[in-house]
Amino acid sequence: MTSPTNPKTFRVKSFGCQMNVYDGERMGEMLAAQGLSEAGEGAEPDLVVLNTCHIREKAAEKVYSDIGRLKREDGSRPMIAVAGCVAQAEGSEIMRRAKTVDIVVGPQAYHRLPDLVAKAAAGEEALDTDMPARSKFDVLPGRSKSRRTSAFLTVQEGCDKFCTYCVVPYTRGAEVSRPWAAIIDEAKALVDAGAREITLLGQNVNAWTGEDEAGRSQGLDGLIRALDRLPGLARIRYTTSHPNDMADGLIAAHGDVEKLMPYLHLPVQAGSDRILKAMNRSHTRDSYMRLLDRIRVVRPDIALSGDFIVGFPGETDEDFEATMELVREVRYAHAFSFKYSPRPGTPAADMDDHVSAAVMDERLKLLQAEIIAGQVAFNQGCLGRVTQVLLDRVGRHPGQLVGKSPWLQSVVVENATAGSSIGDMLMVELLTAGPNSIGGRIATRAAA
Repeated sequence: MTSPTNPKTFRVKSFGCQMNVYDGERMGEMLAAQGLSEAGEGAEPDLVVLNTCHIREKAAEKVYSDIGRLKREDGSRPMIAVAGCVAQAEGSEIMRRAKTVDIVVGPQAYHRLPDLVAKAAAGEEALDTDMPARSKFDVLPGRSKSRRTSAFLTVQEGCDKFCTYCVVPYTRGAEVSRPWAAIIDEAKALVDAGAREITLLGQNVNAWTGEDEAGRSQGLDGLIRALDRLPGLARIRYTTSHPNDMADGLIAAHGDVEKLMPYLHLPVQAGSDRILKAMNRSHTRDSYMRLLDRIRVVRPDIALSGDFIVGFPGETDEDFEATMELVREVRYAHAFSFKYSPRPGTPAADMDDHVSAAVMDERLKLLQAEIIAGQVAFNQGCLGRVTQVLLDRVGRHPGQLVGKSPWLQSVVVENATAGSSIGDMLMVELLTAGPNSIGGRIATRAAA
């Protein structure tokens, strides 16, 4: 099979976390700046970038399956680039196993993608998994002018926590904070392009630190307060946070920064102190619960989200029940839950007493049922409220528009009028609730 030697069109397919979505957008903008065009719906692109995630089970094998599906009926194929965390972890092994792959580039080196495309077109090896001293953000092009109602903005990358199950420190590197001025400039560009809401991203986003324009040391709360003053920006969110980095100033910001939405993703992973210690999570069940109490004091209506792993090596029935008790007590508005899967190179992969697949399946089923019960209870508790909804897409049925509430719920607005459009802020009465969405009707149009 042959691939195009000089691609003119491209498509970026991103998998996994929101930071991968951001990285995918930036790769697309960079290729467009080099004169390539994004392939339209149904068109066959000359270049496909698979922007991969290494967190989930059998991530590498799924990448090879995706590569195989790119073969066309006539035997040809696009130029194929594998980017992201699987690229970083697997490196040259990808090219060895999948001869059709032309480019492999890690998440800290994707600013070199245009050069790698040129190398691949010339028949040269195009592999770059370095973590260069010069930040990729220093050389990426300015943000595109395409209108986005909600936009992601990476402010921090990497992780120094070294949880025993996690590959992020090895695929994304040490914790690094982007400079204040670069973040503010990108936020202004996003708002100028139509963003009403910005979500600040980082592997440990609340570990962000920097100096403001006056040289004063700032944490994430200082950055949020600066963005709060940005004209045209209506909403601010951030994710993903570590409990150990929830500083006093950030907690206070949830109470007194109006644009900071009442939603917090704060993973705990387990409810058993014994398992938390084995995970190297650096917090206990009690310290986590006391932290939630402090946050709820300043923002009583906050929606809490979390992450959970079931079946971590050595997890007993008692350990699992401790997790269930925590979920019942917190009543998360949303949560993600997964079966433990060993990631090569992590300490947990070499631990003894792995939990059987059947036991993990049963525990995950029970946990997800409890999480859904919490989601339904939270959503039902919102009924009768009149709140702002930021419209971001068209609904399934005529007359419907869908948006996000302050608590990140999907709200289906049934009586959307001809005068309403994507990007509008409407006052909506919340009337019906399920586990994954809310139904509502327009009350009044919110202030712009």
